[in-house]
Amino acid sequence: MKNISIEERAVKLAHYIIESKDTVRGAAKRYGISKSTVHKDLTERLRKINPSLFKEVRIILDENKAERHIRGGMATKIKYLHMKEN
Repeated sequence: MKNISIEERAVKLAHYIIESKDTVRGAAKRYGISKSTVHKDLTERLRKINPSLFKEVRIILDENKAERHIRGGMATKIKYLHMKEN
């Protein structure tokens, strides 16, 4: 994501999150930037750049936040199942 403006990056990240329903962590990994940068782009900068796009992204971010404890529990369960198999 080099050589593009911060505003363009924020909009591109928003479109990616909306289309893929990916997490902040997933978007950061995909685009090679930090989770903090993705989060700041989507929650602070995007609100000023494109409020309607911000609202769409906010819905997905809120869903991901509500589900994160479930994902963490499943990851732990899988980890211990693999350890038990070995």
